[in-house]
Amino acid sequence: MADEIAIRQTGRHFREAARYVLGISVGIVVLLVLYGRRTEFVAAWHQLSHVAGGWVAAAVAAETASLWTFAYLQQRVLRLGGASIAMPGLFLLTLANDAIANTVPGEPAVSSAYRYRYYRRRGATGAGAGWTIFTILIAQAIGMSLLLLLGVVVALAASTSTRSTGVAAIGLVIVLAAGAILIRRDLVLRLAGALVRAARRVTGHPRGSIGARIESTLARMREIPLSRRSTAGIVALAAAVWFCDFLCLLCAFGAVHAAIPWAGVLLAYGVAQVAGTLPIVPGGIGIVEGSLAVILVAYGAGHASALSAALAFRIVSFWLAIAVGWISVAVTARHGRRPADADTKTAGGAPG
Repeated sequence: MADEIAIRQTGRHFREAARYVLGISVGIVVLLVLYGRRTEFVAAWHQLSHVAGGWVAAAVAAETASLWTFAYLQQRVLRLGGASIAMPGLFLLTLANDAIANTVPGEPAVSSAYRYRYYRRRGATGAGAGWTIFTILIAQAIGMSLLLLLGVVVALAASTSTRSTGVAAIGLVIVLAAGAILIRRDLVLRLAGALVRAARRVTGHPRGSIGARIESTLARMREIPLSRRSTAGIVALAAAVWFCDFLCLLCAFGAVHAAIPWAGVLLAYGVAQVAGTLPIVPGGIGIVEGSLAVILVAYGAGHASALSAALAFRIVSFWLAIAVGWISVAVTARHGRRPADADTKTAGGAPG
């Protein structure tokens, strides 16, 4: 039995590593295919070597604001579920979670499990922790959909063509559907509970007390209140997280002394972020940079300027965030060995 479990774990780890290597290879191929000429890479790196320090600092500040807003989003949703965790601890968690999400194969399960354990250690119930992750996930999807829809509208307004008007309508439907799911999350949770019961009848898994605990947790998650006012506030915060990250991209243009193609920059950002979430490689390495640069070029940016701005944006929002994030993983792990009293407060300080 132990040998069988070990073989299964080895196979899973091998598949995750293979997907990781494949994803990196795909990302590199995307960059090389889309920007295969050496002269364009040389020109882009030349621009990167002469960045404006003030704009780089502004880009770092915008990305920091994005991460801090996400920490506040977590705090607000946790309080709706009856838990209250101090902002410094949640900010460290956000940095650590970002690093894990962008580097560890098996996403989004690994980073979600990491956050779940952190919430539980800081006093959240199992239902409250799971509900927080679920709610934030949907709110982030709505926030990104709103920005992407706005990007489509701006791009259409700047274009004389009407071929893509259907895209805006589809985007609006997606936003409304995601909003309905967030408001009527009880239906989704009931469906999840039904799927757990069906899986147990058909496959026998999850067995015994584990299956019962899952069903009990889903039932308790349905009891956590979320008013329309709270829903609007959560979605606004989620959109603000993305918008601050988008400001980092705008600052990246200033850093490499490039003009911003206003007609398509928001659309390019949204499409690149969506492409980066595809389960190919953590963080969308190569895919985000390539898709971002290609759309920017399509809306008037020079090849070298688009690529250098995309690289500068990713250096700050991805590579720098990863470096700081793994330091936060170590700090959070060290604090996790201490009592949680310093990071846990009584509820009632922030708006709910």
